[in-house]
Amino acid sequence: MPYMFVSTQIRLETGPTNVGDEYSDPAVMNYLGARKTTMLGNNFSEYHVDDPPRLVLDKLETMGFRVLTMTGVGQTLVWCLHKETE
Repeated sequence: MPYMFVSTQIRLETGPTNVGDEYSDPAVMNYLGARKTTMLGNNFSEYHVDDPPRLVLDKLETMGFRVLTMTGVGQTLVWCLHKETE
């Protein structure tokens, strides 16, 4: 999967960081040390890590991902990353 979203709440900029959904690449999630959780009331799962976004972005860069864009949505920071396919 060449695209990925990373997000965190502004007040939680030191972590945890949301790094994927239930369809994310398991190899990438394993590399990040992410855990899959389902919040009560949601019908979908998300992957989270305790690392702050900066460390997550650094790790993803070593895997070949590059930040395409970043934005703030309400109290949430969101980064969109892309990895070139071979």
